[in-house]
Amino acid sequence: MNTPVRRKLEMAARVRTFSRNHPSDEPTYATVLGRFEQRLAEAEAIAGSEHEARLAARGAGVRRKELRRLVHFHLLPYLVAVGNVAARDRSELAAQFKLPTANANNQAFLSAVKVLVAAAEEQREVLVAAGMAPALLTELQGMVAAFETASEEARAKRLSHIGARADLQEIAGDLMEEVRVLDGLNRWRFEKDPEVLAEWQSARHLPT
Repeated sequence: MNTPVRRKLEMAARVRTFSRNHPSDEPTYATVLGRFEQRLAEAEAIAGSEHEARLAARGAGVRRKELRRLVHFHLLPYLVAVGNVAARDRSELAAQFKLPTANANNQAFLSAVKVLVAAAEEQREVLVAAGMAPALLTELQGMVAAFETASEEARAKRLSHIGARADLQEIAGDLMEEVRVLDGLNRWRFEKDPEVLAEWQSARHLPT
């Protein structure tokens, strides 16, 4: 959540607290306050979902980073080494078994690993004879699938986070309009009670 929206929601929560501490039986006030509280409740629910989406995206990104590290620095060097041994008798294999570029983006890295795994699957018998453990390809395939899942989750949660942020900005604008109406009503209600009016002014204050 960006800072201006967060400040608006924090102010709106203070306004809600003030309003509950200073109730009114006036029908118009109750109507405006009802609208305000409904929109604030919606905003708080969305803010909670946005926070969860942000954490989930971050967690998926961490998992993807760890999977990439394991694949690039632990599994692929073994596969490439075996490929180089097999290339002694099959020179055409040398070009197929090379480590992906370390600074490639995640999509390029994933594509390169898939090409390597496909080549290894095609040359399974040759590579096993050269020293590849049969379980290596199974583990690589599992990690590729997990990498894709983490990437998709990170992407989906980022989109969810962006959508929630847009919704919050819209609701924050609505809340500010309702606060202006409540401000007019409260100035009228408490015009002869400067202490409560000062409390209201403090509640609705929005730091710049």
